[in-house]
Amino acid sequence: MDIDTIRKRINQLDDELLRIFNERAALALEIGQIKKTLDLPIYDPKREKLIFERMKGINPGPLDNAAIVRLFERVIDESRSLERIRSKGK
Repeated sequence: MDIDTIRKRINQLDDELLRIFNERAALALEIGQIKKTLDLPIYDPKREKLIFERMKGINPGPLDNAAIVRLFERVIDESRSLERIRSKGK
């Protein structure tokens, strides 16, 4: 493949990631509403640890497990921030 073909595929994947990130965030907001109703904390370290362990267990590479954890830490942190913002606004 040439560089333009590879970049086109990267752009397609970026589009898909954007859609997935937003879908995940919308689901996190739904969970945030349930947590608020049940008076549960937004931060759930046990759940986050389970996510990281699951992702490391199915990671085929080439990203190493530390990189996968960093990526998911960021995604989860953004979801948690969104939950906090939304819970204050409603």
